[in-house]
Amino acid sequence: MDGKGYPRGLTRDQMSVQARVMGIADIFEALTAKDRPYKKGKTLSESLHILGKFRLNGHIDPDLFDIFIRRRVYTKYAEQFLDAEQIDHVDESKIPGYVP
Repeated sequence: MDGKGYPRGLTRDQMSVQARVMGIADIFEALTAKDRPYKKGKTLSESLHILGKFRLNGHIDPDLFDIFIRRRVYTKYAEQFLDAEQIDHVDESKIPGYVP
């Protein structure tokens, strides 16, 4: 992780695991949020594609991102918080930076 977008420009080694998890969760929540007046919430596939690009660019923890996808954490979140039209088919093989 390159520290861009994090408080004080912290890198992966300078952040706790919990902070790195929260970074992924915060970005994912912001992408899918449907309650913002200035944007529509993105679908699962759109959000994961963007997160994959963040992983490739070194903005999020690559190991935690892989766990987030492999364990399908995103589906648990989607079932609780997303509208039905945001829950689309996710082809994990098309997520940038993720190898199933």
